[in-house]
Amino acid sequence: MSKFNKKKDGDTPAVSTASLPDIVFMLLFFFMTVTVMKDSTLKVENTLPNASEIKKLEKKDRVIYLYVGKPTREYQKVFGTESKIQLNDKFANVSDVGDYILAERAKKPQELQNVLTTALKVDKSANMGIISDIKQELRKVNALKVNYTTYDGDAFRNLQ
Repeated sequence: MSKFNKKKDGDTPAVSTASLPDIVFMLLFFFMTVTVMKDSTLKVENTLPNASEIKKLEKKDRVIYLYVGKPTREYQKVFGTESKIQLNDKFANVSDVGDYILAERAKKPQELQNVLTTALKVDKSANMGIISDIKQELRKVNALKVNYTTYDGDAFRNLQ
């Protein structure tokens, strides 16, 4: 006759590592799909103002960003402390805004070119004169959908 051995209580089965490569590749593909690369490095100070009536933009692929503010400390020696316009990763003049908008519009698919929004990310201490000049340039290139980017909050806090 055969003998039956009793299973010992303390033994646990070894962990199977057969599915470990699958898990690693799933994590890799997850991070590859959700990671967003930064478009540009901010070279201007950009403390956005507060506003109480705001609406979030739904589709970010239809937005062209313009940054306005005084240069950060490392660029103040070269460009001064007056408000400057940043287009992508470089400083620009007001006259360059129209060409920039046309170039960015040309990069977009044909069906999106008529629905693009220009988002102005303007520092709350920036001079309004430069904003008026930018808006005049936007009118020249028929970029009439303009959005001002703000923080949600009490607008009276901007006066401080």
